[in-house]
Amino acid sequence: MKIISLNLNGIRSATNKGLYAWLKKQDADFICMQEIKAQVSDMTAEMLNPEGYYGYFHYAEKKGYSGVGIYSKKQPDVVIEGLGNSYLGHVASDMTDIDSEGRYIEARFGNLSVVSLYLPSGSSGEERQAFKFSVMERFVPQLQALKASGRDVVICGDWNIAHKEADLKNWKGNKKNSGFLPEERAWLTALFDGMGWVDVYRRLHADTTDTCYTWWSNRGQAWAKNVGWRIDYQVATPEFAAKAVAASVYKDERFSDHAPLIIEYEI
Repeated sequence: MKIISLNLNGIRSATNKGLYAWLKKQDADFICMQEIKAQVSDMTAEMLNPEGYYGYFHYAEKKGYSGVGIYSKKQPDVVIEGLGNSYLGHVASDMTDIDSEGRYIEARFGNLSVVSLYLPSGSSGEERQAFKFSVMERFVPQLQALKASGRDVVICGDWNIAHKEADLKNWKGNKKNSGFLPEERAWLTALFDGMGWVDVYRRLHADTTDTCYTWWSNRGQAWAKNVGWRIDYQVATPEFAAKAVAASVYKDERFSDHAPLIIEYEI
């Protein structure tokens, strides 16, 4: 089973850069997308349902903003749009502000849940950083419920946090910047070491640095100099993570300011 996660930074832009020709060659079972930056009225037939795939989306209310999606070779049993609807029988806190931004979609196939997630960035200022912390806090009960459900779960997406020093080039200069704040990193550590979720890429590549990055700023020749960040993850329950056999970041073509994270599982 092959799963791809990719922040598109606009599905229309990525389409113009050859996304679908590349996806056809990948023959992935699931493609989890973030930052669609479109509404359903903007979507072509190819974007909605590429050849061989069923497409499912959670659009943001704001035009040209956020949004997540999943392409699947099989039709799911259930599709859940938004965190406010996804609590496995648990009572959710108010998620209206999060769900209006189109940040979570889950597709269930038997005992497997495939999630596309787009956590907020806090880089634009204090208000958005506060919102990011709020989303992180309110997401924890959902993570706990999914972990306790007994289901196989893989959460693919742009988590907007580099976990450790090996996960970004200029870690010394970013200690006080959103995406590498101590509180953000500790939150991920609590997910992995405390709650038992698994960072699948790091399970297979524990020590890589320069080849692990998935995002590069558009400033200062970051791409050319490989001054990148690893902020895109596939995070899975232990039993599912143990089935991972290969993980890579694809950089031969550019569809976005992010690169596709590709992980293969022996199912």
